[in-house]
Amino acid sequence: MTSAMPKPAAVLLPGTGSDEVFVRSVFAGPLAAFGMRTVAPPPPRGAAVTAGLLTSLDEAAADGPVLAGGVSLGAHLAAEWAVRNPGKCAGLLLAMPAWCGHPGEAPASLAARASADLVDAHGLDEALRLATAGVAPWLGAELTRAWRRHGDGLAASLRVAAAHPAPTLEALAELDIPVGIAACTDDPVHPAAVAHAWAKALPRAVVRETTLAALGADRESLGRAALLAWLQAGG
Repeated sequence: MTSAMPKPAAVLLPGTGSDEVFVRSVFAGPLAAFGMRTVAPPPPRGAAVTAGLLTSLDEAAADGPVLAGGVSLGAHLAAEWAVRNPGKCAGLLLAMPAWCGHPGEAPASLAARASADLVDAHGLDEALRLATAGVAPWLGAELTRAWRRHGDGLAASLRVAAAHPAPTLEALAELDIPVGIAACTDDPVHPAAVAHAWAKALPRAVVRETTLAALGADRESLGRAALLAWLQAGG
């Protein structure tokens, strides 16, 4: 009688200006229900954010392949790492990818640059007041917690993230692993069309759609969408 193969750990990375607290709230519950462990490294401060998060994937995969993923910037970095390390990646859980290749004038890049300008010009407290005015209460609370945790490194982190290329569609086409992608159809900053473009380029990918409204009511709705898409892609 043979024992079942252990399931890989899932290493999930945060988005621009976000943190591991939000990532855990999205993914840990759905993954635990499937018997998988969530690893959510905190984002390094300042300009080290992208390089540091990529290093965290290297470290996590030292003992064997991992399921990599994340939200927005975290999704970009996980896919970038998988392209470089296909033998170490058991699959991808990608939520709300924001652009393909160089960011150019992508809405998420513009938003991150504008946020960095606010912080530099007005300081953190006033930047938060301006950035959260008129947004959904849950999003305002997430921004307030995460931005304060980034501290003095926030503006530099936002600028580095805004300029960091995502994998090109050509690079994604070489990635023959199961990929689950979650998109929010009511999110203009992370257009669902980008998620579908990624899925079309990837050999084994499925997109499941949800909404920001659902995310506000239930953080795990986004993680469930990505996980179910991954399971479907792997089937």
